[in-house]
Amino acid sequence: MHLAILSAGDGWHVRDLRRAAASLGHDAAAVDFRRVTAWVAKPQAAGSDLAGFDGVMVRTMPPGSLEQVVFRMDVLHRLQAHGVTVLNPPAAVEACVDKYLASARLEAAGLLVPPTAVCQHADAALEAFVVLGGDVVVKPLFGSEGRGMVRVSDPETAWRVFRTLERTQAILYLQQFVRHPGWDLRAFVVGGRVLASMRRFARDDWRTNVAQGGRAEPVRLNGTEEELALRAAAAVGAPVAGVDLLPGPDGEMYVIEVNAVPGWRALAPVTGVDVAAELIRFLAHEYGA
Repeated sequence: MHLAILSAGDGWHVRDLRRAAASLGHDAAAVDFRRVTAWVAKPQAAGSDLAGFDGVMVRTMPPGSLEQVVFRMDVLHRLQAHGVTVLNPPAAVEACVDKYLASARLEAAGLLVPPTAVCQHADAALEAFVVLGGDVVVKPLFGSEGRGMVRVSDPETAWRVFRTLERTQAILYLQQFVRHPGWDLRAFVVGGRVLASMRRFARDDWRTNVAQGGRAEPVRLNGTEEELALRAAAAVGAPVAGVDLLPGPDGEMYVIEVNAVPGWRALAPVTGVDVAAELIRFLAHEYGA
């Protein structure tokens, strides 16, 4: 099968997917999302017809202007309309790339998410800071791997942070800080099952992301945790998802995030699962490409 990997270059994940595709007898081409051109009739990339691929895997949504991001999402929708299998589906990518929308979908599905406020002005954010207990995590609305997050627990610092973000016209996304035991769970969901999972431990920080210095170990989820992961992926319509679960101080389990373009650079060696091969198999066979 002829597969396209929409990315922002030839990074580790792209190379791993191409390796896995070749080992399974498929051809996978890396297509730079930033170079995609679209005619009204059909989308193209660097002169090649994207609609001519049997399946397209979205490996990243590159940073860009609102116009660029909207256009890239339009391209995914058009590919799907042309009958090309897109993984994850554009509606799932749209839901997960926006933390507010994703959190709203999770809450609507009855899943526990941290108390969250989303503001456009520093004054409103400061009021929310007080309501949320004076200890919050400020996150970029778009972003992953813990980048750009900051914990704020001092009113003066909060004021400076909120004012600075307001001046950059950023959305102020505040979540109540959940006191946790220093670890969280990452479940990698593929096609309605948990393919692999790991426990991530914070290292000299409150963030557990491996990309931010945390360490990981393989773990087998219990029935409740597995059910939460599958419900979270279903809530945002993502056949493939990285679901982050965080234990609260009273044993409750929060769904912190669902990533529709999840990485596995730490997960694969920790768990021994060839994640890239499983994704190619799912795209090429189980998902109908």
